[in-house]
Amino acid sequence: MGMTITEKILAAHADRREVHPGELITCRLDLLMGNDITAPIAIKEFERTGATRVFDPDRLTIVLSHFVPAKDIKSAEQCRIAREFAKKHKLKYFYDEGRGGIEHILLPQEGLVVPGDVVLGADSHSCTYGGLGCFSTGVGSTDLAAAMITGETWFKVPESMKFHFYGRLQPWVSAKDLILYTIGQIGVDGATYRAMEFTGEVVHALPVDQRLTLCNMAIEAGGKSGIVAADEITLEYVRPRAKRPWTLHQSDADAQYHSVFEWDAGKIDLQVACPYSPDNVRPLDEIAGVDVDQVFIGSCTNARMEDLRIAARIMRGRKVAPYVRCIVIPATHQVFQQAMREGLIEVFAEAGCAISEATCGPCLGGYNGVLGPEEVCLSTSNRNFPGRMGHPKARVYLASPAVAAATAVTGKISHPEKVASA
Repeated sequence: MGMTITEKILAAHADRREVHPGELITCRLDLLMGNDITAPIAIKEFERTGATRVFDPDRLTIVLSHFVPAKDIKSAEQCRIAREFAKKHKLKYFYDEGRGGIEHILLPQEGLVVPGDVVLGADSHSCTYGGLGCFSTGVGSTDLAAAMITGETWFKVPESMKFHFYGRLQPWVSAKDLILYTIGQIGVDGATYRAMEFTGEVVHALPVDQRLTLCNMAIEAGGKSGIVAADEITLEYVRPRAKRPWTLHQSDADAQYHSVFEWDAGKIDLQVACPYSPDNVRPLDEIAGVDVDQVFIGSCTNARMEDLRIAARIMRGRKVAPYVRCIVIPATHQVFQQAMREGLIEVFAEAGCAISEATCGPCLGGYNGVLGPEEVCLSTSNRNFPGRMGHPKARVYLASPAVAAATAVTGKISHPEKVASA
């Protein structure tokens, strides 16, 4: 029997010819990641075991991303612990504020993740890296601590679900709409502990940025991972930046799947996830006109250059609506610099947006955009549970950068075409 791409990657890292869903296996890990929330806990557990060295200082990366620059004494202490550990163990890839950014966009950008990898990140959205054709998943800090010592971890081989998109995308429709549509169809528990494999002519026409967005939200359907098989588009992205050799895998034609979904992408319109769940998805037209107080363009889901270019295309020469605030946070320091060179930062500034150095802050209600009671936000991030971005009674709608930019200009959830053509 054939294997899926996920099974092939896991088998290769377990030194097995084949693996089967449900089996418990131990895998070698290509890269580990912790951030300023999760790494300090992992470091404490690491030191409590008596360990004195990490398994490979070139394969453990720590990214300060959630509360930097430090917003208070507690976050400053978290960052201090991570900085001292990175320095003590001579971590080659330690990223501090002003030189890094949001981990799930930073690591692919820096070439630290390559096709065929098995990556373990102490953050639930570590499934993002599957957009490069690797197996990547999020774990807790104690699992990270153990892996920091051994360079290995155990997995139950997940079943795979195939999501095949055919046809042609409508104007303004992007990967964000495809993944929101998917979650809306199967629910937030529809892929629990399964690998979500995205394929089809539409997916393989997407640039890498959008493939990463697609996989980023696999966790919002309960997925263990998301994955898009690497192809020439992937390699065009990987070749100039890869820090290590890569391995290409493809699912076999006779691979077995838990379930297969085939959707005509041409029938999928712009999508919005309404409060209070990522699976409470509606076509944009059904909820257009909802007043907003804030728009957030950022997060590990949609803060890459392509996202900023789309938003700037709509906002160029226009202003953020009165009594509405729009926050734009480029994903990494490099993205911020590129956006400056292309004049996008100027576009956002002239429109009246608040612009910040890279941080995850608003997405998790950390800082730099926390919502008050009853406030409404249209966000390009990935979660809209009660209290996710601030007060439990705030309401968060999730959508693409195109919809976010149009909404910022009108002050109401809006179709980008109506703004761009006005």
